[in-house]
Amino acid sequence: RFEMPYNIWCDGCKNHIGMGVRYNAEKKKVGTYYTTPIYRFRMKCHLCVNYIEMQTDPAGCDYIIVSGARRKEERWDMGDNQQVLPTEREEKEKLETDAMFRLEHGVADQAALQRAVPTLANLQRAQSAWKDDFGLNSRLRRHFREEKKILREEQEEAAALQARAGLSIPLLPEEEADRRLAALLKYHSPDSYEEKQRMKRMEISSRSWFPTTAASKAGDTLRKLGLGAR
Repeated sequence: RFEMPYNIWCDGCKNHIGMGVRYNAEKKKVGTYYTTPIYRFRMKCHLCVNYIEMQTDPAGCDYIIVSGARRKEERWDMGDNQQVLPTEREEKEKLETDAMFRLEHGVADQAALQRAVPTLANLQRAQSAWKDDFGLNSRLRRHFREEKKILREEQEEAAALQARAGLSIPLLPEEEADRRLAALLKYHSPDSYEEKQRMKRMEISSRSWFPTTAASKAGDTLRKLGLGAR
């Protein structure tokens, strides 16, 4: 199984083949780079009958297209991106044989290290913060459970309020502005229960014992009989 190391264009069908596409390839050893073997892979395009051959490049830490395709150029200069560059063969030999060049190279490396120390320290702190994967996962899961519980309680409370008030409209979550506005409003009757009872007792005590209609009828009867003065 061979996985495409980068994006390519097939020379047979001119179609694009993305990085990560896997093929059943024929593998054979075609040489060595020092003690590292160089392997060549031959596979058939899944979109046409064209065959693609690629081989490893240990010297450049890359793959080389031998035939059947061309690489989609998406490479950049590692030096421009401030990445760590592999040491070239000529430079390695010079470091081994030239003492002055080795000293100068060591001074330059020390200066580069001093410039990179703050960045490395920040990266180490960021990495240490995410080092305990189990603890982070546990805290996140606990936080999600608490949020889910609060959300479920709010939904149950809203459903109970809708059922009690006979509402069919969805209820929005309460906000701080709603709380402040509700605190300014007061809903109460003009008179309390005790005040109503006191006023009722005063009305009863000031009322006549005899009905007004009965007293007037009795006066009319006495006047008719001529006994009104007596």
